[in-house]
This record gives sequence, C-alpha cells and structure tokens, in this order.
Amino acid sequence: MSEYCASVKWNRGEDEAFVDNKYSRGHVWEFDGGVRVPASSSPHVVPLPYSVETHVDPEEAFVASLSSCHMLFFLSIAAKKKYVVESYADDALGIMEKDDSGNIAMTKVTLRPKVAFSGAQIPSRDELEKMHHQAHELCFIANSVKTKVVTEIID
Repeated sequence: MSEYCASVKWNRGEDEAFVDNKYSRGHVWEFDGGVRVPASSSPHVVPLPYSVETHVDPEEAFVASLSSCHMLFFLSIAAKKKYVVESYADDALGIMEKDDSGNIAMTKVTLRPKVAFSGAQIPSRDELEKMHHQAHELCFIANSVKTKVVTEIID
C-alpha cells in the first residue's frame, strides 16, 4: 500500500463577505517536495471574477492526471521494448456532462498521444496500439475512475 498527500489551502479575502457567495475560489495545492500549484474552480462552473482563469482547476487536473499516468506507463513499456522515445505530447480532452444517473460528471477523457521515436527500432502502428492499450490497462488512475478513457494515437 502507498499513501499520497496533497495539502489544499484557501483563505477568505479581507474585503469578501463570503455569505453573499462573492468570494475568490483561488487557492493553492501543495505537494511533498515543495511544489505549489495555484488552483481555482473552473470558470465553466463558477463565473469570473470568482474563479481564477489562469489557475489549474480540478477538472483540468483530472484530465492531466489520466494523461500523465498513461504517458508514464507508456514510456516504461517503450523502454523495456528497447524503443527510443524522443518526445511524447498529449492534448488530452475531458468532457463533463450529465451521466446516466443525471449527475454532472467527467464522462469521457480522450488521450491523443503523439510519440516520436528514433533509432533502428520504430514500432509499427499495431505495436503502438498494443503499447497504448497496455499502458491504459496498467494506469492506476484509469483503474480508479468510472470515466471512459479513450486513446486516439496521433501520427
């Protein structure tokens, strides 16, 4: 078993009454090692100026978490197969809508990895698909959610 911690911190601004629901949703995520990430509600959920558009919102972080987990497993699989990966980019997209129960949920995340290889060994499209499928099967985050996760390989 492993444990993971995140510290989430928010303070009411001096000029905010709070009970009128007109307060900043800006806050900070702190992680071990000292990384601090400015966070906020999504402007799609809480309108500006009460959300901070330049900060990461939980929905974006969810999509990034799935993408990052998939990528890390993919890179490990590629290395074990002796493929040299030069770069990996993913413009992942999450869709939030009503689910089958009528709840608002992140119903689908599409990963769109574009991987550049170098060297004598370059995987075929079939091998690439197998590696992405294996990465999806191994991803802890994908295994933890009910969201449909789709991979669309970008050439």
